[in-house]
Amino acid sequence: MIGFLRGKVTHVFSDYCFLDVRDVGYRVFISHATRTHLSVGEEVMLYVHTHVREDALLLYGFFSQEEYDLFQHLIGISGIGPKVAQGILSATTANDFYRMIHQKDVKAITKLPGIGKKTAERIILELKDKLASTSFDAATDTNDITEIGDGMGDMAAEATEALLSLGFQQSEIQSVFKKKSDGESTEELIRYALAELQRF
Repeated sequence: MIGFLRGKVTHVFSDYCFLDVRDVGYRVFISHATRTHLSVGEEVMLYVHTHVREDALLLYGFFSQEEYDLFQHLIGISGIGPKVAQGILSATTANDFYRMIHQKDVKAITKLPGIGKKTAERIILELKDKLASTSFDAATDTNDITEIGDGMGDMAAEATEALLSLGFQQSEIQSVFKKKSDGESTEELIRYALAELQRF
């Protein structure tokens, strides 16, 4: 099995990239969190999970060990395959997901793509003990969408709601807004975020 791949990023798409490893191009499926660390032309190392199907051999890559470990936990749960697990990793951060498990927040977990109530309950049941010793930032609220600069809370909340309605993920929006220290209006924040998000 492949443990990791180190090579040059040649192409980056919404959910996968091409990695040139000694003139062999590997298609590696990635989450949004990993995608933000990739730049075309630069070398990167990705931890890799190999998924073997009857008709295909698929590679899933992760920039961090933490993301890789969470992926392994998820696919070990009945009813969750690699595609759903990758969707979860794109929709939330590992820190927020750990918090949902510790707080047994079924409602929050069902908001993740591909997860119904029964699956959410199964996730909590199977992972609560495995993740019991996992540390996470308890000071951060799962519903906090204003992690930007001082004095931007209301505008950030309004801009985030607008961007969510356009189909962007909260984790994407937060990562963009963290780079922004000020703003004159909600409209300005939305324009800024759209320009940044469309780069991916």
